[in-house]
Amino acid sequence: MATHRSAVEYRWRGSFTNDEVNVLHAEAFATRVFDASEWDWVALTDRHSMGWTTARLDGRLVGFVNVVWDGLVHAWIQDVMVAATSRNRGIATAMIDRVRSEVAAAGCEWLHVDFDEELADLYIGSCGFERTSAGILRLD
Repeated sequence: MATHRSAVEYRWRGSFTNDEVNVLHAEAFATRVFDASEWDWVALTDRHSMGWTTARLDGRLVGFVNVVWDGLVHAWIQDVMVAATSRNRGIATAMIDRVRSEVAAAGCEWLHVDFDEELADLYIGSCGFERTSAGILRLD
């Protein structure tokens, strides 16, 4: 008997709840689950984001990527998250492809991403980013 494999549904600026993203964030970044009074994704994305892409499987949020921008030609990918049970299915790549087309349609000329070296295969290999020099300064 063949098993039915549900299709992942991707949406630009798709709806989500704080609880959904906080649970996904905790799983993706191995941290505790924050509540909306500590980390209000709905307010943060409304205030600071160009947009985001959601990935849902059978109605459950299994992926999320946030996009911030300068209001002109530069956009940055932030907080790429995929549920552990849905990894290695191309969800992160598909979400970034959606981001790429949406930010290009908005007139952006550059899409930036920072990542740890273990994610180079995703960003450089699968998504087509080029290596660049960058810097970071810890402020605490």
